[in-house]
Amino acid sequence: MGLDIAFWVLAVVSVGAALAVVLMRDIFRAALFLVLCFFTVAGIYITLSADFLAGAQVLIYVGAIGVLIIFAIMLTRESRRGSPSGRLRLPALLIGLLFLVTMVFVVVSTDWHVIAELPTEPTTTAIAQALFSGEDGFVLAFEIAAALLLAAIIGAIVLVREK
Repeated sequence: MGLDIAFWVLAVVSVGAALAVVLMRDIFRAALFLVLCFFTVAGIYITLSADFLAGAQVLIYVGAIGVLIIFAIMLTRESRRGSPSGRLRLPALLIGLLFLVTMVFVVVSTDWHVIAELPTEPTTTAIAQALFSGEDGFVLAFEIAAALLLAAIIGAIVLVREK
């Protein structure tokens, strides 16, 4: 019962934060609402017993993407004006509504199989063993990706730095 209540509270906060991202005129506050939306999605993953997805959501989306967007906004000189109203607002609204109707149709018409009992073993353990175990693991790929990300961050700092 408590997980159901937490799920619905997080779902309502997530939808509210997503609407605030779209409707907010101040781009910095919209980015902060985006980070809140990412956090609530991680909370929803926790209520669904998907602890690995929750951790990945916080590390990747909140920690990396959210901070990157906020830094990009802070480094942009013209961000104080806010979002100009564009000519494509009505077509974007129509495409968004079409997408919403399609998603609702798919969710309603799909035969969902419900699992009666939650998994007893955390999903993180099984995924970690598959990724990092023995000769079949992907440790080298993770190390290479980390080195490439570090090089990209250093390159971005060098490019943005004032002369």
